Amino acid sequence: MTQHSAHPWEPSGWRRKVARQAPAYPDAARLDAMVAEIARLPPIVVSWEVDQLRTQLAEAQRGERFLLQGGDCAESFADCESDQIAKKLKILLQMSLVLLHGLKKPIIRVGRFAGQYAKPRSSDLETRDGVSLPSYRGDNVNRPGFTPEERTPDPQLMLRGYERAALTLNFVRALVDGGFADLHHPEYWDLDFVKHSPLREAYERVAESIANSLDFFEALSGSPIHEASLVRFFASHEALLLPYEEAQTRFIARQGRWYNLTTHLPWIGLRTAQPDGAHVEYFRGIANPVAVKVGSGMDPDWLAALVGILNPDNEPGRLTLIHRFGVGGIEDGLPRAIEAVRATGRQVLWVCDPMHGNTETASNGLKTRRFEHILGEVRAAFRIHEACGSHLGGVHFELTGEDVTECTGGARGLADADLSRAYRSAVDPRLNYEQALELALLIAGHRSG
Repeated sequence: MTQHSAHPWEPSGWRRKVARQAPAYPDAARLDAMVAEIARLPPIVVSWEVDQLRTQLAEAQRGERFLLQGGDCAESFADCESDQIAKKLKILLQMSLVLLHGLKKPIIRVGRFAGQYAKPRSSDLETRDGVSLPSYRGDNVNRPGFTPEERTPDPQLMLRGYERAALTLNFVRALVDGGFADLHHPEYWDLDFVKHSPLREAYERVAESIANSLDFFEALSGSPIHEASLVRFFASHEALLLPYEEAQTRFIARQGRWYNLTTHLPWIGLRTAQPDGAHVEYFRGIANPVAVKVGSGMDPDWLAALVGILNPDNEPGRLTLIHRFGVGGIEDGLPRAIEAVRATGRQVLWVCDPMHGNTETASNGLKTRRFEHILGEVRAAFRIHEACGSHLGGVHFELTGEDVTECTGGARGLADADLSRAYRSAVDPRLNYEQALELALLIAGHRSG
């Protein structure tokens, strides 16, 4: 990697920079001890998995694959249980099956799981009834209860996050290796919606069509299609808590590179994407494919600087830009971003996040997102990329496999009054399983129609 400072790159080099969104740990020695403890534990992912994902993302850059990235806005330790993990896997599999059918290209499946335990906040403090305490920054940092004890950042929680990330990914791998993700048997992935959803027939037609196609091609070739029976899943999270990321950063001698082995695809959020900041300094030195969130607050010079720092050698599959302009801002913001990157002469993978730019407050005070705005931004993204001579290579959703009521709209017409029925997110509103599948069906139908 091209050097970005007077110092050779090292996993702890970010400490010489300003780290935004950093928790204020009261005991630095205890924090350092916990980083050392996690550093000696086995990695959560391995380097050849990371390299395989980078290869697939390079194929997506060329239009040969499509990225589906989705999962919780913020995982909780309490949700690290088999049923919850299986439901997340099921809805991502169902969405990927629909997109495969509509887009006619292999789908890269990346979960926002096994490490999405830290979240940025707009303010360092939360005030209730005249009392101010540190904001809740996710289960890796502190606890949601509004007491000084629970809100004080606790480095011990990083170890609990590591353990739960490892447990989650271990269970995902076991399900996949056991045939859970076999495209020949989508009936394994049924969620409760199949019994009553207006989308049931459309989804079942897609599943039947793919199963019949697989049977046909395998009958012709006389052998099974390997990729259909062993679908791979990759993990991703926002690498916000840099001491945790540093702890699992390893030099792999045979590749001659440093890898972040907490996850396959780490990303930088908009709040921590400063070119001279700690997060960019850390990211520039790791061999993982990396992603950056891009929004209306990022001007062309800022974006071009990030591309130059994070992908100086124009490495295929290295850099993904996840744009999140909102349905009202994408017409102006996305063409400017595309042109800014084109001027650098470097290739990136463009992905649309239609969630974060469309957040609003419902009439009952709950944070929500409208289904029609989410769909509208995705459709606009496809159209704008084509008009600019670019192409959209993926989508990024906050979703859950549960029957929550956090986003309005969709086939069931959820309204503001319905949100309180099953509003469970501690941070941002997510698509429920039915809305997520409907979105995949509409995207696939729009692109194939």
